[in-house]
Amino acid sequence: MSKTRATSIGFIAVLLWSLLALFTVGTNPVPPLQLTAICFSIGGAIGLVWTALNGGFYRLLRVNWRIYAFGTAGLFGYHFLYFSALRSAPAAEAGLIAYLWPLLIVLFSGLLPNETLKKGHIIGAIISFAGAAMIVLNGGAGFQTDAMAGYGLALLCALTWAGYSVLSRRLGDTPTDSVAIFCLATAALSAIAHLALETTVWPATTLGWTSILALGLGPVGLAFYVWDIGVKHGNIQLLGVASYAAPLLSTLVLIVAGIAEATWALLIAALLITTGAALAARASATDSKGQP
Repeated sequence: MSKTRATSIGFIAVLLWSLLALFTVGTNPVPPLQLTAICFSIGGAIGLVWTALNGGFYRLLRVNWRIYAFGTAGLFGYHFLYFSALRSAPAAEAGLIAYLWPLLIVLFSGLLPNETLKKGHIIGAIISFAGAAMIVLNGGAGFQTDAMAGYGLALLCALTWAGYSVLSRRLGDTPTDSVAIFCLATAALSAIAHLALETTVWPATTLGWTSILALGLGPVGLAFYVWDIGVKHGNIQLLGVASYAAPLLSTLVLIVAGIAEATWALLIAALLITTGAALAARASATDSKGQP
């Protein structure tokens, strides 16, 4: 598979994550860890079906248990830390810190063998982060000194997902089928955390159940499989910067659905994110001339 094709497949995850907010609204009032457990169960199940259809169970048996532990730590760790941060700090500010992960992916990628981190990648990531900040902090109450623990958890959240994404590059020979096991193990741990920390609430409407199914099939299902392909075989720097399109696209989806309103800040954010992505793409293009 060419790097360009793998990068395109990885970007599908960004498109799917842009639907996360819309579908999550429809699942109210299901608590987050319970929702995570259900959705990852669906995501893991579709992965097993795909593996079965392609005769891949033998490949799963050959995967080292340490890789399963690594993948589970990445998926479960990110979501648990994210929800824990939101419990301990203002949502907008904690969300912004958590959304440092694309920038961290770009920076950490420079430590990978055979990867070249250019100035354009770094500048592009910073500009795109500024655009994302305008969206995430819209309506925020400002950073609060008594929420430092929550901000710390949000930073750990960002480090976890960036570390998972970059280190996955070192596991290029591990089949993407293994993500199904990551998902199912994450579902099990999320269920345990839910029972310990939350009160169980089931959807009361058809819309609620449909939204959960959509989440499990897309943003909390297929997205992790295509992201795995992208970070293992694609242009990881470009994917990192392009990930800042997710909050922009998510807001646009909410506007189309009549849940949010268009603002000048959104337009400026769109320009910043697009500019940042263009700079990163240009840096990647000059670096990949002559490569397949």
